[in-house]
Amino acid sequence: MLEVICPKCGTAISLEQSDLDSIVHQVRDEEFKREVEERMSIAEKERDDAVKLAIAQAQAQEAERISKLEAERIQLEAQAATELEKVRLAGQQELARSEAELERANALKASELERLATEKDAEITRLKAQIEAQANSAKTERELAVTKAVAAIEKERDSLAASLDLQKVEAARIEATLKEQAAEQLKAKDDVIAYKQEEIDRIKDMRAKLSTKMIGESLEQHCQTEFDKIRAVAFPRAYFEKDTETVGGTKGDFIFRESDEMGNEVISIMFEMKNESDSDSVKRTNESHLAKLDKDRAKKNCEYAVLVSLLEPESELYNQGIVDMSHRFPKMYVIRPQFFIPLISLLRNAALGSLEYKQELALVRQQEMDITTFEQDLETFKTGFFKNFNDASLRFGDAVSAIDKAIADLQKAKDKLLVSEKHLTAANNKLEGLSVKRLTRKNPTMKAKFDALHEGEEDAS
Repeated sequence: MLEVICPKCGTAISLEQSDLDSIVHQVRDEEFKREVEERMSIAEKERDDAVKLAIAQAQAQEAERISKLEAERIQLEAQAATELEKVRLAGQQELARSEAELERANALKASELERLATEKDAEITRLKAQIEAQANSAKTERELAVTKAVAAIEKERDSLAASLDLQKVEAARIEATLKEQAAEQLKAKDDVIAYKQEEIDRIKDMRAKLSTKMIGESLEQHCQTEFDKIRAVAFPRAYFEKDTETVGGTKGDFIFRESDEMGNEVISIMFEMKNESDSDSVKRTNESHLAKLDKDRAKKNCEYAVLVSLLEPESELYNQGIVDMSHRFPKMYVIRPQFFIPLISLLRNAALGSLEYKQELALVRQQEMDITTFEQDLETFKTGFFKNFNDASLRFGDAVSAIDKAIADLQKAKDKLLVSEKHLTAANNKLEGLSVKRLTRKNPTMKAKFDALHEGEEDAS
């Protein structure tokens, strides 16, 4: 269950993950639709603005050109009128001079007058023709300039119209592209929905075919895979393995443990994964597994216990998200598989917040353990020392007694040796007084033999 804060009133709204995903999809669809409409509106507005701007520019340029041409026409007409006036004045002056000459030539001959009059008429006619030719030339130049200006304006107008047509074609192409992209995205969305539905049907079919144990093992494999995906990045020092040691006849499914650099345990979690087939005749509840999970947690010395369950699929309590079961068993939670990694992260981050205190506590315990160990070692040393001292004292007394006994024995031996010495001295004295003569004094046979022996030695010498 996630809480969303209303940006207007600040009210916290609890939403299911599925509801939140639905809202996100709706918002994305509305945003995409609105973005398409906004882009089309912007394109149409830009197109209309471009057309209006082009028309306004063309009208302004045409008006400016017409104004310039009108000014040129007025200037040319003024110049032509000035030239005509100059010619007329010149003709009047010439006429006046001719009349003066005519008056002066009244006395000339009639033929001369007629000739002069004819020449003057011819000159006047020529001058009038020249004036008319100049006027026609100015009019022709003015009409040519106007024609050129109109042609240029019409050409620019045609160019703007062609550009406008191109912009319309481009806008139509963009509109068609956006519609095609929207259609493709809608088709892709429909394909994804169809794929999801097929996946749901496939999973339902698989669940119907598998046994309860196989489904449970699939859930365990799913959790193992989800954890292994982020193990190296998020949990480099974590231990997450299947529980293979049976204690008291039972064991959990997985054990999660994490320690810091000093080896102090940060957090430990006992996990149990439970699921059942749709065809199971006996539907187990989540609470039926909590007591065993709590015992397994205590036997394996884990801090938290978490039941990852797909049981009771219609329960609103367990479908809302992470369910705290601490009122039944301490530090116990029941979750759906999609909250497996988020719950580990939440518990681990909370444990990391108290890690400093745990480290200090471990250090104090270590110090106390060191002091206790020192005192125990000192007591052990004193006990051993006194025991050795007592043993040495006893053995020292025994040794002194033995030495005294040995001294007494040596004294007896000494006395016996002194007696022996007397006997030996007497024997030696007896030996010194012993001679052959003395030995053979009472043995005539031995005396005769020794005497014969001495005689033989003398004869030999």
